[in-house]
Amino acid sequence: MLTCLLVLRCRSDVRGVRWLRVTAPLQLPQRSGTGGKLLAAVLTLLAFCALTLLSISAYLLYRALAPETTPIRIAPESLLGDPARIEYLAPDGTTRDGWLFPGRRGAPTIVLAHGYQSSRADLLPLAASLQENRFNVFLFDFSGHGNSPGRTTLGFAETRELLGVIATLAQQPDLDPERFGVWGTNLGAYAALAAAAHEPRIRALAVGSVYDHPEMLLRAQVDRIGLGTLPLVHACTRWGFRLVHWSDRTTLPLSATIDRLGGSAKLFIRPLDDPLLGEVTLQLFLRAPEPKQQEVVQKGGYVNMLDTEKRSYEARIVSFFLQYLPVTVSR
Repeated sequence: MLTCLLVLRCRSDVRGVRWLRVTAPLQLPQRSGTGGKLLAAVLTLLAFCALTLLSISAYLLYRALAPETTPIRIAPESLLGDPARIEYLAPDGTTRDGWLFPGRRGAPTIVLAHGYQSSRADLLPLAASLQENRFNVFLFDFSGHGNSPGRTTLGFAETRELLGVIATLAQQPDLDPERFGVWGTNLGAYAALAAAAHEPRIRALAVGSVYDHPEMLLRAQVDRIGLGTLPLVHACTRWGFRLVHWSDRTTLPLSATIDRLGGSAKLFIRPLDDPLLGEVTLQLFLRAPEPKQQEVVQKGGYVNMLDTEKRSYEARIVSFFLQYLPVTVSR
């Protein structure tokens, strides 16, 4: 408290009365501490909210890039179709292996690119249908899926991995080195279309539930977890994703590169149970050059189809590849 002395001086009359000095404390107005406390409380609350937002965003980003998958406990030797292990080099420099189901010697090869949170094991029935029609069929696991270590990049590294697979298979003595087909769904579909823009040996593509850019799949996964409605969550996860994959920041969306696929036949499979990916698949189909076809299905996930739906779906895929990749010996 600030005080000062108040001096009261009384002067005597002519009789000479002494000076009378009275001192008393004088209180001056003091600035209240309420405003400072309020500001501190607001700053503390903002810091807490920012920390909470960043923590939630980091958790969601981790969940998206390290999805829960089931390891494959199937030995290829136990499978029908006599598959062989083929090793290839992954983008991170490690050696991976896939299963090659042999068809007719010198026939084209169909590479099956599984979807997000899936694995090669889910595609064995489709592989069997293609092999029965004398195609060579190759199955593998993207990073962070099945038996492959690491984390997914939602499409960036997967594209490079698929290109490495094609390059490896082209060196196999019993396969046609110039004719490949790729089937893919969501993650695999993105990688297939992106790879085909750089690889002319991919002559036919059957893709479903396609997204235009990896950030679109990230947003879809955040929404599926149920936290996408929180303020700024999408923005924070998006920027975190961009920082993690800074080297891929110049990657163009599929809609900007699909006009390069004039040399590949394309079958776009549009799902009705996923409006977002169904619409993107439709728009890419409309933008794609000929030759192209469209198929509309009730369910976009091959794994979730009923047996009757799978048989119809498999027949459509086989028919498409037979049309554009006839099983003939080219050498």
